[in-house]
Order: sequence, then structure tokens, then C-alpha cells
Amino acid sequence: MKTNWKGLVLVGLISSASTIAGLKLLGPDSDRDVIFKEAASENIARFTSAGAPAGAPGDFVYAAEATTPTVVHIKSTVTRQAYRGQQIPDIFRDFFGDDFGGSQRGPQQSEATGSGVIISNDGYIVTNNHVVEGAQELEVTLHNKSKFRAKVIGTDPSTDIAVIKIEGKDLPAVTLGNSDAVKVGEWVVAVGNPFNLESTVTAGIVSAKGRGLGIIGQSRRNQMQPTAATAGDSPLESFIQTDAVVNPGNSGGALVNLKGELIGINTAIASPTGSFAGYAFAVPSSIVKKVSSDLIKFGNVQRGYLGISLDDLDSRKAEEYGVKVSDGVYVRDFTENSAAKAGGVNKGDVIVKVDGMNIHSIPELQQSIGLHKPGDKVNVTVNRDGREKDLSITLRNRTGGSEIIKRDESAAVMSSLGAQFGNLSDQEKQRLSRYKIDGGVKVLSIDGGKFARSQVEEGFIITKVNGKAVKTVKEFEAAIAGKEESMVQFEGLYPDAPYDVYSFGFRL
Repeated sequence: MKTNWKGLVLVGLISSASTIAGLKLLGPDSDRDVIFKEAASENIARFTSAGAPAGAPGDFVYAAEATTPTVVHIKSTVTRQAYRGQQIPDIFRDFFGDDFGGSQRGPQQSEATGSGVIISNDGYIVTNNHVVEGAQELEVTLHNKSKFRAKVIGTDPSTDIAVIKIEGKDLPAVTLGNSDAVKVGEWVVAVGNPFNLESTVTAGIVSAKGRGLGIIGQSRRNQMQPTAATAGDSPLESFIQTDAVVNPGNSGGALVNLKGELIGINTAIASPTGSFAGYAFAVPSSIVKKVSSDLIKFGNVQRGYLGISLDDLDSRKAEEYGVKVSDGVYVRDFTENSAAKAGGVNKGDVIVKVDGMNIHSIPELQQSIGLHKPGDKVNVTVNRDGREKDLSITLRNRTGGSEIIKRDESAAVMSSLGAQFGNLSDQEKQRLSRYKIDGGVKVLSIDGGKFARSQVEEGFIITKVNGKAVKTVKEFEAAIAGKEESMVQFEGLYPDAPYDVYSFGFRL
């Protein structure tokens, strides 16, 4: 059974207002590999500025000194347009009456802030997707107070990771550590910009690894900030849990070990109030490295897939499924063109290892496989009828092939909306016809993206796009096709209030 993490929130934004905006997504640097600064495998003596050996238990000075210059402050600027029928907070209605805000008003700007980490000396910065999502302008402030305009290189909502770039050189870049080698109980340091307080350092220990919380792709109704998984890409969650203090504004900041090596990007906190209440969660650096490399080189993430339906095991489920082990991941079924099935995996097998590493849960398996691209071979160990069997499996892409999937701009535009759409039923059409409305497209669900930013709720009916009527999903898709980097205006209503017309817009 999944844990109900109602108190979990992503920790990226301090916003002065709700936002309706779009993000200009610039193309990837084709075939460009980012040059990471990675931790050396051999032991190298490090010393703090005071001359003491670095990395001693409980000594956070070296980690703070090494990391703070690499962590940046990110300010996103959005433009919000208010129109007739726009919902107005009750507090304003109490003072000014129901007509307050009823007429069209001009654009309004608001700001939100978060953190990022420089990963290369020529200006590539990794952060969270929810830090930059919906921004029209991004301003990056370095540790030395230098300010730069940033452009978005690519985003991966399925891991909540994004890469942005500033035009700089000889910048201080973080050293990437090995998150797989991190131990529970190990001291760690978090560096970021909580509550707009720049260059804040906190410390704690690793409380757990491989946490799958089910928060990526959750809707705003579940108290999550927008981070929708893209179509075809299931969320990949295998968080490092820590008790280092992390608060709103820390999102995209660094989680490092005592050697100052990046082991995670701070992303979420467990909190009933929205502020730190004991535990924080970071995307492991192994995932960060894979995702950021792909975004820079391809513009999207190249994930390998086994193509299986899974279930975590415990003693009760092991008895229910009739398997000999209670630790591992149970294979319930296969998807079409499954790589696992082609590689010899059977229904009822229990996956216990990938490339020699023990697998205890679905998040651990997802992380192990998600670090590979289509066409890679992995060694999967399964327990079948009480005996272990090694299988060599060639991973496939989400469509069942082995080739690299290039970015589909039209699909990317639809995905950026963060919503699912459907045609109106005959009954809905008949009801709306009383108000001289002869069709529209219904918002079935909202999982994040630009629609969540615009405060649209499930059930909203879109009647016009850029002033042109749309009556079906096909017409809706056609209306936004080819509108990349353009402002698009939507108009519609809620079926329980058909006289109130809502209009909002953003840049695709």
C-alpha cells in the first residue's frame, strides 16, 4: 500500500502571487556533452581554510566552503493577466464587493525564487523543474552577487530536474559525488536560498535512501506544486531522505557529503505547514547526472525500460503470490514489446539484483534501470522457484524500440500544459446549448504544468483558443499546433457557472 504523503510539498518557490505564464524552452545544444567535475576515485587529502583536515565526522567547514560558491539564487519572473470573471480572493470581495476585479485588467508581474547548482564552468546549472516551470524570465545571482539572464536548456518533469544556462566562463562548478555510495547515518550538508536568504548552510544525516513518495505528477489538489510527468514517462522517484533543514527556496540547491561532493538536489519536504518539520528529500546525483547530460545533449531524457508491471514484496505478499523470497520486486505482467519478456523474464519472477546490486523496492529498481538508455544491456538477477537466474536484457525505449527518441515539439507543447483533455458528452453539450454554447473541450485532470499555474481546475471547459472556437480535442490540438514560443489565449467556463467566462494565457 502506498504511503499517503499529504504533508509533502516541493520546496522551490516563494511567490508573491499566483502566476499565469509560459516558459520559452530553447533548443538543446546538439551532440554537446557537458563536462562534469567528478570526484576522484583515489583518496586525496583536503583541508579547510583553517588548515584542518576536511571531511572529519561533524566537521562541515570544508563542505560549506567548497559548495557555497557553486550554489546560485534563481529568480523567475512571470506575467499574470486578469480578465473579467477572474476568481478574486474572498478577502477582497469582503472589502470591495462582488464587482471587484470583474473587468479586464492589464498584465501583472510576480516573482518566485529557488536555488540551482553550477555543474560546469561554462555556465550549465541544474535545478528543479518546478523552480523554472512557468517562468518567462530567469535571473541567476551567483555567490559573488553577479547577475545573469538564464535560458532553459531542457526539463524533465518525471524526475523534477531541469537544466538552465548562463553565459559565463571559469565559473565555480560543484564536484559530483557518487550517491550510490552514500550510507544511511552519514553526515550531509544542504546549501540553498530558503526564504530568499542567500547562501544558507544546514547540516544533518542521511535518514534513508530509495524513497518513493508518489509526489511527482501529483495535482495541486493534493497540495503539490506542479511537477507533471510527461506522457509516456512515468515518474522516477528514489529520493535521499535527510533531516538537514530545508525550506521553501531550497529547491534546486545542493545536498553534499562532508567532502563537498554533490550527492543530491534538494526537492521536497515532509511538512503539514509548508515549512520544515523534520525530513527533506533530494534527487540522487546519479539521476541528476544522467538527466542533465541527456537534456544538454538530446533535449530530452533517454530512459531505458524493462516493460514490466511490478509490485513490492513483503512476507504477506510473498505468501499471496506463492514465491520463495519476500525481498525484491515481483513481476506481475509485461507491457507490449517488453524488453524483460524478450530477455527471458517470466511472470511470477522476483527481481533481486540489477548489475550485481541488490534490489529491495520498486524505486531502487526504477533508479537502476532509469540510469541506462535504450539499447544498453543490463544483467538482471531473478529468483524463480527459489533459485537465482542471471539474465542479460537489452533495454528498450518507451515505444518498444532501441533507438534514441528525439524531442517531439508538438508533443512537448501538449505535455507542458500538464493536463488531460476530453470531448464533451452529448448530455454536457445539451446542457450548454441553453447558453448558446455549442461545444468545447473538457479538462479531465491536471497534473501540473502551465494549466496548474493558471489555477484552472478539473472540469473547466475550453471554448476558444486565440479567439477561435474549439469543439473537440482534435480541434484543440490543431489550434495550438505550431504555436511554440507564441502567446496563446484560452477562454472557457465551468459547467456549474456557465455565465462566468474565464480567460487566461501564457507563452507555449
